[in-house]
Amino acid sequence: MRTFNTAGTCRPNEHYMVDITERLEIIRKMVAKGDYFCINRGRQYGKTTTLEAISNRLSDEYCVFSISFEGADDSSFETAATSNANFLKRIKRESRIVEGQIYDYLKSVCPPGLNAIEDVDFSEVVEEMCTISSKPIVVLIDEVDQAGNNQGFIKFLGGLRNMYLKRDAHPTFQSIILAGVYDVKNLKLKMRSENDHQYNSPWNIAVPFDVDMSLSAKGIADMLAEYKADHNLTFDEVFVAQMIRDYTSGYPYLVSRICQIIDSQQWTWDKDGVLKAVNKILTEGSTLFDDIAKKLDEYPELERTIKGVLFNGYRYSFNYYDKATNLALMFNFVKQQDGAFAVSCRMFEIWFYEYFISQDKNSTDFIQGMTDKNQFIHDGILDIPLLFERFVVHMNKTYKMDHDNEFIENDARKVFLTYLRPVINGIGSYHIEEQTRDHDRMDVVIDYLGKQYVIELKIWRGNAYNERGEEQLCRYLEYFDLKEGYLLSFCFNKNKQSGLLPPVELNGRTLIEAIV
Repeated sequence: MRTFNTAGTCRPNEHYMVDITERLEIIRKMVAKGDYFCINRGRQYGKTTTLEAISNRLSDEYCVFSISFEGADDSSFETAATSNANFLKRIKRESRIVEGQIYDYLKSVCPPGLNAIEDVDFSEVVEEMCTISSKPIVVLIDEVDQAGNNQGFIKFLGGLRNMYLKRDAHPTFQSIILAGVYDVKNLKLKMRSENDHQYNSPWNIAVPFDVDMSLSAKGIADMLAEYKADHNLTFDEVFVAQMIRDYTSGYPYLVSRICQIIDSQQWTWDKDGVLKAVNKILTEGSTLFDDIAKKLDEYPELERTIKGVLFNGYRYSFNYYDKATNLALMFNFVKQQDGAFAVSCRMFEIWFYEYFISQDKNSTDFIQGMTDKNQFIHDGILDIPLLFERFVVHMNKTYKMDHDNEFIENDARKVFLTYLRPVINGIGSYHIEEQTRDHDRMDVVIDYLGKQYVIELKIWRGNAYNERGEEQLCRYLEYFDLKEGYLLSFCFNKNKQSGLLPPVELNGRTLIEAIV
């Protein structure tokens, strides 16, 4: 029986997988044209699985060498000569299976030991390999990041480039595909060299790889249909797939992990099961989120920018030459959207909120939320009106809201989310609906014990603006099929009416508002 896999390469006969045939066909056409390119995506984004599938897809037509630099130490790539030797050593090992004639040749010219191989004329060996091969040669190199710290590897790539440029006169590889987190043009960013231009590519013959490697809702649904049939289950795979897609944006590891958890825990394949799996992923340790935390620590300017997007609704224009945001895009932390950048998926966004707010666990806001939280749960229902009342008391006691406009603009919503965090901690989660996030308003959707609550946070801009906000919230409640919604307005007028307001009935919905 097949399983959901989140460790290592996925194989169709062993694991439930989304069909990637369309992606492989695009890659096959690129190889047929003789393209050299790099598949760079974030960690656990299906790169290795894609490489194995490509190798199987091309093996009838090409002599495919699939190698990896995983586990290679820095000394193996110190110079161009050691990089060339390491490459040939791996090709030689693979050639035993791929092409016996090439193996016999490499065995004669590449004796054991790196030092001996270093003296070999690299370009001459490659040319002879391509001459005697029964098929055009395609080379797949995984984990290029392992070698990317070294100038020797950069020179190795430069050598491949030179052979490509002379391919009309001298036989060379049909195609080379590199795979790793770092794009080739950014390898110098990884080395953090201040002496060289950090965006010069040592491999500028590479064509862009713009193939969408995220998993579509339809693809996820088709995978779940196979699982459902194998286990004789009944559930709406289309609905579940769309919900998984909404939370993950098709990030392969997150998709598989959600499915894996629901399956192993024998939770229901419905909204409740997906939300429970999402919450479990966000509270368990993983190398994926460990890596995000590491990158935030490494690039403080990236942390500041993401905080501005999440808490203040700022729209930052995407700048290719800004190191932090360029790397964030490459790591799949963010995406380009309407000329600006946004967090790439809802689960990443929830994790970012958790991470940033956890840094404030000693703050007055977090401690007060922890103190008040037991008041807000009644028979599994989150009492939002009471939560508003207590939060208003906390704000009026702690902050002088009518004297600090800068605070109201920049920090008030972060204060509320910090207060809310311990209230739902370990049981529920919240996210911000992307299309409503701007500098004036954002909609917080809380998932708690299988129920959802929508709270609009906004800066008070007058009664007319407030009425428009109420109408927008009603439309949003209709989308979520909810009868009751909540507004929390931050107002710095001196004569404001602070506290919980009488409920408003509008378009068949009840709106409960508090003003801070």
